[in-house]
Amino acid sequence: MTSTHHTPSSGHRAGPESKGEKLATWADGRLGLFAIAKPNLRKIFPDHWSYMLGEVALYSFLIIILTGVYLTLWFKPSMAEVVYHGSYVPLNGIRMSEAFESTMGISFDVRGGLLLRQMHHWAAIVFIAAMLVHMMRVFFTGAFRKPREINWLFGAGLLILGMFDGFMGYSLPDDLLSGTGVRFMEGAILSVPIVGTYLSFFFFGGEFPGVELVARLFTIHVLLIPGIMLGLLVVHLMLVFYHKHTHSWGPGKSNKNVVGMPLLPVYMAKAGGFFFLVFGVLAVMAAIAQINPIWSYGPYRPDQVTTNAQPDWYMGYSEGLIRIMPGWEINFLGHTLQLGVFIPLIIFPSVLLTLWLYPFLEAWITGDNREHHITERPRNNPTRTAFGAAWSAEYLLLLLGGGNDLVATHFHLSINVITLIARFGFFVVPVLVFIITKRICLGLQRRDKEKVEHGREAGIIQRLPHGEFVEVHEPLSREQLFTLTAHDQYAPREMPQAADENGVERKIKWSEKLRARLSRAYFGEGGQIAKVTAEEHREQVTSGHH
Repeated sequence: MTSTHHTPSSGHRAGPESKGEKLATWADGRLGLFAIAKPNLRKIFPDHWSYMLGEVALYSFLIIILTGVYLTLWFKPSMAEVVYHGSYVPLNGIRMSEAFESTMGISFDVRGGLLLRQMHHWAAIVFIAAMLVHMMRVFFTGAFRKPREINWLFGAGLLILGMFDGFMGYSLPDDLLSGTGVRFMEGAILSVPIVGTYLSFFFFGGEFPGVELVARLFTIHVLLIPGIMLGLLVVHLMLVFYHKHTHSWGPGKSNKNVVGMPLLPVYMAKAGGFFFLVFGVLAVMAAIAQINPIWSYGPYRPDQVTTNAQPDWYMGYSEGLIRIMPGWEINFLGHTLQLGVFIPLIIFPSVLLTLWLYPFLEAWITGDNREHHITERPRNNPTRTAFGAAWSAEYLLLLLGGGNDLVATHFHLSINVITLIARFGFFVVPVLVFIITKRICLGLQRRDKEKVEHGREAGIIQRLPHGEFVEVHEPLSREQLFTLTAHDQYAPREMPQAADENGVERKIKWSEKLRARLSRAYFGEGGQIAKVTAEEHREQVTSGHH
């Protein structure tokens, strides 16, 4: 008696398909999912701890949406007046808007409402902080260069929209603290020459504070800006997926390869675990760290102002600009111009726009059209690093100036002295930080060059036959040499010749002159330390300098 064994053909599993496999096969026959997923789920991505900064921003945004959906079920975006009769006894009998009353109900009467409300607020703060730090990482390492300039624009747009959406979000409860911030915004709108009053009436639906503000802010905060941000985020992630992350510097990495791990299962597993870690940290923060206790401030009244009124940290920059600006006011053609508010209103978006468009400015200066998939060490571009450090110092100074009243009361100082110091520092601090940071970067470049030329200090003192004492230097490994010498160094752009080859004088555009001057500032003498070439290194090794 003989028996036969049939081996299943290649590509097919033995035994009946499970329900999940049948569903997947059914979907693939109609959507072609297998053909799409197979090459993409095994896509390789570089890996570095700093990439988690962007993931923190992404997961915080998801938590904002999840908690925000829950809060909208209970919040009433109305400024109609009611008398409070709720669980918080100290405010019983107080007249307030329905927006404030519903927020009090969420905080004291809805199960888990206060936890989710505080989680929503903390997630918004972490979201903007993570985006800012993420963009600083991209800026200082040059990860915004071609082909990622457009993605930088999307990321900067998300940061700016997040700042304004956060401002509108904490203005919704119509409490005294947020109402003071809205009054601040109204003053900025009124400072716009000629059309300021019209813009204010249009925005508030009449004289401040009007009766339409909360409803309008609610629509913008819940629908308009999040919809735009969601679209930008999808495009941003698609471009990240297409271009992949930039490599960090190191051996074995170039602009033509990808060194990393596959999306599935490595990155998917790490991303899933990291999401729950961020969720848990935000939940703990919401549970133990009180934020925005509106019952302590009470409902908004135009004739009252809270003490220690401060916006969330990301709006402290604009607050500081107005607090340190002198109260200049002039009359021009019969119109009163409130320059003490209008000038900061112009500076605030101008600085953001400069940072937004910086990748295109640097590309114009360098004239580099190559693709870059390797990040730069910040020290290897001293001018850019100094520029970023100067901006960060200015931001921190204005954040401090925006809280001059708190600094004065907590440290028993004169608020006028603090304001004068902030005014002086507005012009001096960025310049000092720029110079110091650039010198530090040049010093680090010089140290790297000495390491390549002479090797690493071994800490061993040796006496030569003629009595001289010298320190022994050990040659660097090939990996260390690659890391210290693999970066690009641009040659400064020369000023165009004033005359052509025939001696005919030609007109040089001001843009060409500016480009040449900026190029010399970035990459000329004093802008970078020339690195050791391969030929110079071989000559030093053969001559026994190590």
